[in-house]
Amino acid sequence: MQTKKALIILASASPRRRELLGMICHDFSVIVSECEEIVSSTEPEEVTIELSKQKAQAVASGRADAVVIGADTVVSIDGEILGKPKDREDACRMLRLLSGKTHRVSTGVTLLQTGPDADVRWGSSFAETTLVHVAPLSERELRSYLDTDEPYDKAGAYGIQGTFGKFISGIEGDYNNVVGLPVHRLYEEWKKIP
Repeated sequence: MQTKKALIILASASPRRRELLGMICHDFSVIVSECEEIVSSTEPEEVTIELSKQKAQAVASGRADAVVIGADTVVSIDGEILGKPKDREDACRMLRLLSGKTHRVSTGVTLLQTGPDADVRWGSSFAETTLVHVAPLSERELRSYLDTDEPYDKAGAYGIQGTFGKFISGIEGDYNNVVGLPVHRLYEEWKKIP
C-alpha cells in the first residue's frame, strides 16, 4: 500500500475517532474540517456519507500525497435524525425518545487519496449502521444522567462508552460504529487503497 509514504489525516476533532483510528494506524495527523455542512438527503446513511465526503474533500483540498479520512455519525429513531443536543431540554427530549426502544446509529466514512499534485486519485465512501437497544429509563435515571457532562457533545445525547452504557440492553452490529468509527469496515476499505 502506498499509504506508508502518504500523510494520513483524520478530518475530525473527535477524540473517540482518534482513538479508534489508532487501531488501524499509529502515525496520523488530525486536521479538523471547517467546511459548511450541506445536506440534501433525509436518509440517515446518506446524510452521513454526504457529510463525511464534505469533510474529507475540504481537508484533502491542496494536500499532496495524503490519505484523508472523513467521518460523521448520526443517531436516528422513527425516521428522525438526532444530532448533538442544543441544551439540557433537547437532551432530555432525545433520551426520552430512545428510552425503552431500539434506534439506529449510522456512521458515514470517506477515504480520499491524493497524488503528488494534490489531485484526488482514489476515493471510497460507505455507511455502517448498528441497532442499539436502550432499556426503559426512570425519571431519576434520566435526571441523573443529564447532570453529567456526557450527553451534550454527542449525537443522540449519549455515549455508549460512558456511564450511559449501563442502559444499553444490547446492540446488533459494530460497537465501534456506535462510538464513532466502524473500525473493521474502515480497515477493509483501507486495504483497497492503491
